[in-house]
Amino acid sequence: MFSKFCLKVFNQSIEDYHVKNSVNEIANNPYKKDDIEHLLYQKNWIDTVQWHLEDLIRDPEIDPIAALKLKRTIDHSNQQRTDLVEYIDSYFLDTYKKVDIKKEATFNSESPAWAIDRLSILSLKIFHMAEETTRSNASAAHVKNCQEKLDILNQQNQDLCKAIDQLLKDIESGEKYMRTYKQMKMYNDEDLNPVLYKSKK
Repeated sequence: MFSKFCLKVFNQSIEDYHVKNSVNEIANNPYKKDDIEHLLYQKNWIDTVQWHLEDLIRDPEIDPIAALKLKRTIDHSNQQRTDLVEYIDSYFLDTYKKVDIKKEATFNSESPAWAIDRLSILSLKIFHMAEETTRSNASAAHVKNCQEKLDILNQQNQDLCKAIDQLLKDIESGEKYMRTYKQMKMYNDEDLNPVLYKSKK
């Protein structure tokens, strides 16, 4: 199943990141650039780095200038993340381009890659919640609370995997069809963000 394939790559990326556990560490992607695994690994690496950037920016003692720099880094990370989701959807469009779509086929509001994006984030939630269940300086109540949350996350993981695999099966059989909508973000565009285009004058 494709979802299990994704999880294997995501978990590898998460483990690799936590060897040095540094937001400044550059990904050493072990997969060939033409392989879907390369995109999946890179996608999760960006998610993992951003997870820790989001922790850092919430430091109540953070210097305002450092916070602004971090915010810009997170914005750039979000852009990279969105780009990779589109690349992954392009892979699926190419994979299923010869499928005969049935007349009664239905459209799924979420594309395969955006569902896989949620699976990547969920992998991170599970990893870090599991850490909390074994934290030596945590109270018994904290560990119990985190274990209950971890159980829910694991159930959510199972459900999402089933949904992703069913969606891909339906697309492959022509029961569903997919489209990708390229980014329509306005805040990074100098021609669409009023603050940016006014500053150009």
